[in-house]
Amino acid sequence: MKFVDEAVITVRAGDGGNGCISFRREKFIPFGGPDGGDGGNGGSIWLVADEGLNTLVDFRHQRMFKAKRGQGGMGSQMYGRGGEDTIIRVPVGTVIYNVDTDEQIGDLTEKGQRLLVAQGGKGGLGNIHFKSSVNRAPRKATPGTPGEIRELRLELKLLADVGLLGFPNAGKSTFIRAVSAATPRVADYPFTTLHPNLGVVRLGTDQSFVVADIPGLIEGAADGAGLGIQFLRHVARTSLLLHLVDVAPIDGTDPVEQIRAIEEELSKFDPELLDRPRWLVLNKADALPVEEREQVAADIIAQLGWSRPWFLISAISREGTLEVCQQAQRFFEEARLREEEAAAEADAVAGLPQG
Repeated sequence: MKFVDEAVITVRAGDGGNGCISFRREKFIPFGGPDGGDGGNGGSIWLVADEGLNTLVDFRHQRMFKAKRGQGGMGSQMYGRGGEDTIIRVPVGTVIYNVDTDEQIGDLTEKGQRLLVAQGGKGGLGNIHFKSSVNRAPRKATPGTPGEIRELRLELKLLADVGLLGFPNAGKSTFIRAVSAATPRVADYPFTTLHPNLGVVRLGTDQSFVVADIPGLIEGAADGAGLGIQFLRHVARTSLLLHLVDVAPIDGTDPVEQIRAIEEELSKFDPELLDRPRWLVLNKADALPVEEREQVAADIIAQLGWSRPWFLISAISREGTLEVCQQAQRFFEEARLREEEAAAEADAVAGLPQG
């Protein structure tokens, strides 16, 4: 299984270097004053969002990350060099939790965003700091403080505009191949998709959106059955859901029952997901005689009492897929316009004189 959307790692920042006890020793100055320098600060550990990554699989093999400790102080008032920071690259969309407290300490949602997860220790003070009028030759220095140690849980939530929902073999991988340059594995058996695939749909020079092919759910997914529970969280960050269903399943199952089963899993996982914009995409129309397709689709829509947008397509032949993408693009453009109008209205209200 290539995809890992959760990992636990331990991070240990570098300790600060110790301060130095030293005295100036030069010819003709046998009793020089203290000149011990401070220790350097320990290196810290940062998480950085990298758009080139889309899994946490690397953390299966490396779970401990350490930063360098600071160099100790030296004589002649020479300060120790600070320890080098350790940078850990994670996918955009990674949420970070403290395992001990279960507190969320960060959410990396943008490319290049950085999060300090373990602060390096402070360098100790050299004896130069302890000279006084009553103690001209202090033999005192302080050790560096230890760096922070934390156990972190990383959870990946994909950042996509469109999420594809459906049971295994609903044709999600075929759909994403048809509308984007993504090349997910396609085969006629359950759980072909073991990790989410991201595809960029381009309709024009400046018209594009990202689709996430989320692995198929099964009944009981919200309770931990199958693979579904590992991926339901990804749906939470998509603006639009395309619910794909096989209109002519070879095993004789009822498409209407499959649609309702998916709705049940969404409701159990997060009731708000049912209110998310969700369009029905009736796939594999090519498996039906041409003269029966519209009637089969109409029957499904009628049984569901479906009032949202719906489409009848064949992903494998790309029939109807362009219309779905064009409608999705229009959906995002209208949403963007509404946001801009709301922001302009808010700015106008903020600029009105108070009285």
